Amino acid sequence: MTILLVMAKAPVPGAVKTRLCPPASPVQAARIAAAALRDTLDAVRATPGVTPVLACAGRLTDAEDAAGLVTGLHGWTVLAQRGTGLGDRLAHAHAEVAASWPGRPVLQIGMDTPQLTPAGLAAAARRLAVADAVLGAAVDGGWWALGLRDPRHAALLRTVPMSTARTGRHTWSALVERGLRCALLPLLRDVDEWPDALAVAAEAPDGRFARQVAAVRRALVPGGRG
Repeated sequence: MTILLVMAKAPVPGAVKTRLCPPASPVQAARIAAAALRDTLDAVRATPGVTPVLACAGRLTDAEDAAGLVTGLHGWTVLAQRGTGLGDRLAHAHAEVAASWPGRPVLQIGMDTPQLTPAGLAAAARRLAVADAVLGAAVDGGWWALGLRDPRHAALLRTVPMSTARTGRHTWSALVERGLRCALLPLLRDVDEWPDALAVAAEAPDGRFARQVAAVRRALVPGGRG
């Protein structure tokens, strides 16, 4: 059974989705982040044949929609993120999962792709069953998913420059150079800036994320319409 690892930040105003401001306020951006995380938790929960794990930075009790997030995590294993820098935190999370569930593959995603579906996650897990690693590239040049048959290989992420337009390419190269058989997952857009939020909300119009984006759009229009 695959471990489905979600890396997330607690949706605290001023600490998440700051590139959505403006037009969103820090509180609105945190509400959008909370909605994205809850949509992601729902998709993971509905994915068959996976064990859900959240590695979180920050305190969920301080977050927007804290009660909903805590309820949504019922039955999950929740870990605290450790390390300095994103690559180090990712490597630590994979290593902790490897120690707790030895021999199990890990599919890791974030909270920035609320358009993910259980069918898409299940398909990604199946690809990992026939490859050593899978990588889902993002439109901005990063990646939205990394799967590893042996999650200890995530140590290589410490040497990959993160949050650049070439992070995806560098990650793929590092996986190949390690001698891993790699497969690509579908290209997705993750939510960094306001145009991304609009595009993803249009792609998944029925989720909490889309409703929070719509709330910000209405607030921008005199009279609350739009």
